[in-house]
Amino acid sequence: MGYIMELRKLVGSRPLIMAGSCVLVFNEEGHLLLQRRTDSLDWGTLGGSLEPGESLEEAAARELYEEAGLRAETYKLITVFSGQDMYYKYPHGDEVYNVTAVYEATGIKGNPVVMDDEGLELRYFDLAQPVPEINPFTEYVLKKAGYINSN
Repeated sequence: MGYIMELRKLVGSRPLIMAGSCVLVFNEEGHLLLQRRTDSLDWGTLGGSLEPGESLEEAAARELYEEAGLRAETYKLITVFSGQDMYYKYPHGDEVYNVTAVYEATGIKGNPVVMDDEGLELRYFDLAQPVPEINPFTEYVLKKAGYINSN
């Protein structure tokens, strides 16, 4: 069981500050790998929260493997987001204020495959086109980081 799940036993669904990483994986055509989430049924980035003692880059690497069965040679830090705009309420009621490091992974090894119960499906998307059913948090991050048009 993860650190956040242990905290939830103590504090319930009230807002937590949650530090974590999301990982952007692009294929040779420049399309972004997203996962259809089991909790909200929309498309989101790969990633998750830190475990005690873990660095942001280590969390990115762990989440990339746990969620998609992939490894990467390098992780380039793109930006870090925090603040009021990073508030998220999960469909089951848990509330968080995310502090999220966005990494772009390169030198990908393996083929994407759903590895855990957080994702239903993995698919590459052309960001020049609107992503149907995109997770609002993912959309915010991709817009602010300059990967998709903010109009």
